[in-house]
Amino acid sequence: MSLPAIHILRRVPLFSGLAESDLAAFAGLVRERRYPKGAVIVFRDDPGDALYVVADGQVKVVLVAEDGREVILSVLRDGDFFGEMSVLDDEPRSAHVIAMEDSRLLALRREDFQAQLRTSPGVSVALLRELSRRLRRADEQIGRLVLLDVNGRVASLLLTMAAEEGGDRITRRLTHHTIAQMIGASRETVSRTLRNLVEHEVIDVSRKEILLRDRATLAQAARRV
Repeated sequence: MSLPAIHILRRVPLFSGLAESDLAAFAGLVRERRYPKGAVIVFRDDPGDALYVVADGQVKVVLVAEDGREVILSVLRDGDFFGEMSVLDDEPRSAHVIAMEDSRLLALRREDFQAQLRTSPGVSVALLRELSRRLRRADEQIGRLVLLDVNGRVASLLLTMAAEEGGDRITRRLTHHTIAQMIGASRETVSRTLRNLVEHEVIDVSRKEILLRDRATLAQAARRV
């Protein structure tokens, strides 16, 4: 059974600190949208007409080169949101967003979001905090690509994603191909790197998660230039 919108928004950092009345006001404005696996939710350069919250499923934020190659900027799942930049600055979308599996999203129109911001200062503060976090993450991603070898990029990505989940486990469903697109490497090289980390008991990989067993070794690789 699908959770009501207010319960979904309550677990989103952007809205979690709101009073119940403010939360209910936002919940009354969202509209549910469903997308099958592989569907494009928004295209780069589309008008930024809504903020989206992932209610169920998993989506990827990507840039696509002229030759069709994808660079994955982030992988989002339940409780994550996207589209906040476009609803603030009225500029077009900066990337494609594609469903990695069947997904249910909540859409909040730009006009409704901006109007509600005026009466919910807590959301404004949370939004600024999230934008700052994403800028820091972008800086880290650029640093990985420029300064680290593939082993270091994989290690840094694993540490970052585990930290985002608050522990030593990564439960986002990531294929080797997805990881390769996130760090700018070939799938074969990523597979070899992950296999080496498993053999040396640095990580465990199962169908449901990646478990970090030796953070010190990962941290050392992530600092190597």
